Amino acid sequence: NVFSHFSHSGVDDMSDNTCHFGLNHFFADNGLNDGYETRLYFPADPLQAAKVTERTFPLVGEGFTNKGLRFVFTTRSKTPILFKEDGITPIYGEGYEFVPGKDEVIRPGSAGYVVSFGDALYRALDAVETLRAQEGIDIGLINKPTLNVMDETMMETLAQSPLVLVSECLGHKTGLGSKFGSWLMETKHAQSGGLLCKFGRIATHKEGVGGLWEQAYGQGYDSASVQQKVKQMLGKD
Repeated sequence: NVFSHFSHSGVDDMSDNTCHFGLNHFFADNGLNDGYETRLYFPADPLQAAKVTERTFPLVGEGFTNKGLRFVFTTRSKTPILFKEDGITPIYGEGYEFVPGKDEVIRPGSAGYVVSFGDALYRALDAVETLRAQEGIDIGLINKPTLNVMDETMMETLAQSPLVLVSECLGHKTGLGSKFGSWLMETKHAQSGGLLCKFGRIATHKEGVGGLWEQAYGQGYDSASVQQKVKQMLGKD
């Protein structure tokens, strides 16, 4: 039983010599299906990080156990608190309970969904809010704090939506997006012959020096880049 925290994950990790962009976080979950249970968690803001730790650190809690390998990833840099649509109430404040393996709807949408996590989520949220307010595009946003578990209920919803765009700070070759398309194809909707959503992904893809927040622009997962990609996928660019 192991609980491990990696505090210099993703891109936004503060300027500290050369960087480690694109590390394969999913390599931590490289065992067989009948091996030790492994969970990879990447919370989106400080409040969610606290809730994730409270739920996943104890070996035994009230009505649950956390046996196996648990990895929690965070950036070194600060990330902003995320708010509900009223702009006042924290999403991960009072009343929120973290459920391992469950994807979370940050904003519902009829035009499709951006799927994100960690420090990429607040940038994706800005993109979603801007697309709604300025372009009239009703795009939704999903937070996936448990990286390596397929939430079957959410995946069925996503598979039937117009588009899914994964925006992340992990590597393009080995990050969440490299798995997500396969998960969509494994849904009941797809297996029964249903028409699948358009699928795209944005991820870390080149070297960088110093993990400053500006590096998000270089990697293309900043708000403007997410907006452009969504409009391109919808044929509105």
